[in-house]
Amino acid sequence: MSGGEREGARRRWSLGPPGGAAWSFPWSSSGSAGQAAEELVAGLLSTALEARRRNDEIEFRRCVKILAQGQGLREVVDRTLLDTLNRHVTLAWHGGWQPADVVRLAGRRLEARHVRLVTDAVAAEMRAYAAATVDDRWLDQLDAVGATVWWGRDEEYLRDDGDRTAMVACALRVIHLLATLPPLERLCPVPGTARRTPGARGGAVDERTLARVRALLAKAESTEFEAEAETFTAAAQALMARHSIDAALLASRASGPGGAGRPEGRRLGVDAPYEGPKAMLLDVVASANHCRSVWSRHFGFATVLGFPADLAAVEVLFTSLLVQATTAMRLAGSRRDGLGRSRTRSFRQSFLAAYAQRIGERLREATGEAVREAMREAAADAGRDLLPVLAAREQAVEARVEELFPTLTLVGAGAVSNRDGWISGRAAADRAVLDVRRKLAEGGG
Repeated sequence: MSGGEREGARRRWSLGPPGGAAWSFPWSSSGSAGQAAEELVAGLLSTALEARRRNDEIEFRRCVKILAQGQGLREVVDRTLLDTLNRHVTLAWHGGWQPADVVRLAGRRLEARHVRLVTDAVAAEMRAYAAATVDDRWLDQLDAVGATVWWGRDEEYLRDDGDRTAMVACALRVIHLLATLPPLERLCPVPGTARRTPGARGGAVDERTLARVRALLAKAESTEFEAEAETFTAAAQALMARHSIDAALLASRASGPGGAGRPEGRRLGVDAPYEGPKAMLLDVVASANHCRSVWSRHFGFATVLGFPADLAAVEVLFTSLLVQATTAMRLAGSRRDGLGRSRTRSFRQSFLAAYAQRIGERLREATGEAVREAMREAAADAGRDLLPVLAAREQAVEARVEELFPTLTLVGAGAVSNRDGWISGRAAADRAVLDVRRKLAEGGG
């Protein structure tokens, strides 16, 4: 096919046939004809993505239809879609995105089918890296999102399922999502650049302590009594606070007041509805555990920065407190004003904001008690001053925040407009006199 013939083919698919007839491209996938097919498919893909960017659904669907129904294009289309997905997943990693981030965003902006394709594309791309060159945190996320290779041939994970047009549209929407990802802060080495010993887990997190914390939080989530839930939660906080202090002291003995290593980061989902109060809850949990939380409202997550033991505490506590807060909020029921109009949304918004504020106070109380007890023990054992050690770690976290977020600005989590909700939320978080020592003994295994 000459250059003029190829240009004519491009003009033909651009205009489209009348009456919705099938498109036929009489070439093989070899030689110059195969090259022409690849150019045609690449042009259609580019046009479809540009239409998607402009929100031109008519042009997008026309390109999808040609790609899906064009005779002689199937093999080239599948190969092009797979190659493009793979390339954009790789670019996402180098842009600071991690597996859980990409899957979470697909779930927020697209549908279940797209989430499955994103997950499979991640699994397919990860085959290029030796396990020893992939960070443990990355491997944990792959396991969490279920990114595994289940197919024999790569074309299978495109999931034609008898509707090729829907498959092509799904792939193009996922490619568009990946192609428009803005850069994020890089929190750990990208695949292929990490250096670790297979089977060894990094970080300073004691799995036995985490198991005890999870057991306490499971009791908090299962009890029908809010006071008891509060007590179990505070016990878990005290246990993690003491673990953090012990890790800080151990590191400081080896490397000076600042300890070994540097603060790390994790992104935790903050989902609708009531994202503002939920982000506020995460922030107070992070603060009580010597971490900082930076909320990215548009992407549905917050970046939490701190040392490994503290980050582990934040994640397990926040996850549990969301369950507890949601349960308490629903038990509080719905609300209407004097004219019968629903006030449930404002009530729940205010409820969760008050709950977050009071929980933050109680977590800080638990942490403060753990610090005071550790200071007394340190002074009695070796006359050691704990404050410089903790202060150095706090400064390291602040420095990491400034490094990753140099233009960070403070914003509010939203106005509180329902007094009844605020009072109810405070009460739900403030009914217990915490007996931390007793619950620690009960929850300890």
